[in-house]
Amino acid sequence: MIRINTAAITFCLLGALPMAVSAQTPAFGPQEGDREFSISGTGSNDRDFNSGSFGITGDLGWYLRDNMVAGVRQSINYADIEGEGVTDDFWNGSTRGYINYHFLEDRARPFIGASLGGVYGDGVNDSAFAGLETGLKYYVRSRTFILARAEYQFLFDDTDDATDAFQDDGIWAYTVGIGYHF
Repeated sequence: MIRINTAAITFCLLGALPMAVSAQTPAFGPQEGDREFSISGTGSNDRDFNSGSFGITGDLGWYLRDNMVAGVRQSINYADIEGEGVTDDFWNGSTRGYINYHFLEDRARPFIGASLGGVYGDGVNDSAFAGLETGLKYYVRSRTFILARAEYQFLFDDTDDATDAFQDDGIWAYTVGIGYHF
């Protein structure tokens, strides 16, 4: 009888162990009202490494819902360009507002979004742009994530140019970074 009781108690304790462990596992991702900060980098170069560019981007966002963030993004870029008749260094920047919708509620969270802002500086025509973006956040800790994002931005000087710009004057921007919710 003692063996049966001991076996039953052991079986119950072992059966409850997974529930106790899962109760202590932290939830990944933000909650409504959380803020988010991320810092990202980007870079490119020609095949001979004669010309290249790199940049840094900072994001500050606020979660309107558990799966929707709106915020501001600032980018600063440096380009060292060599070519026919061109040998110069350029600095430029862009400032934009964005909104992103996240899918899934696990460590890996794909997202889609849109942005609207302006680009300015050396070697670029100061103009406005609108963009569509997609990416993935992967939570390495409950509030810390790594980020990969691709943006398609179309440039325009006024509202008449906006329709044509989507088809003619678009550029791609790629970003990899790290972020944190607080």
